[in-house]
Amino acid sequence: MKRLLLALVAVAVLAPAATAGGWATVGLGSLPPDDLEAGSIWAVDLKILQHGVRPLEGVVPVVRLTDADGAAGGEFAATPTGKPGVYHAEIRFPAAGTWRYAIDDGFTQTHTFKPVEVGPVSTPSSFPALPVGGIALAVAFAAALALFLRRTRSAPQPAPLQG
Repeated sequence: MKRLLLALVAVAVLAPAATAGGWATVGLGSLPPDDLEAGSIWAVDLKILQHGVRPLEGVVPVVRLTDADGAAGGEFAATPTGKPGVYHAEIRFPAAGTWRYAIDDGFTQTHTFKPVEVGPVSTPSSFPALPVGGIALAVAFAAALALFLRRTRSAPQPAPLQG
């Protein structure tokens, strides 16, 4: 009877410890693009694996942005994609600068990644360079063709032979 009681106490004490804890890994479907601009969106799939092996379902991963000074830049919840352990997030970088992103796996921990550089919003040129360049090339070609045709018509013709 004492053994049974001791076994029950051991199970009661050790069972929660056996089910608690664990860890997960977060894999990225893509890295942030090199040409990120302020306000642009990085659409990424996150693969959450329990103990780095089993797809983890039923969690809500969150991507958090912080700037170089540590100020918050936004939180973006990832949603299930329908594939086991795969979640989709769309992260908007609010301004130019260096941004750090961390992913709370929704299970046990937050994973940090290498910072990314986000450039300023590029403004398109107000002067259309490509069409004007094409037109200039066409005009130059037409002028060269006109000069060539003019020279071939105005070249002196040989005198006919008299016999």
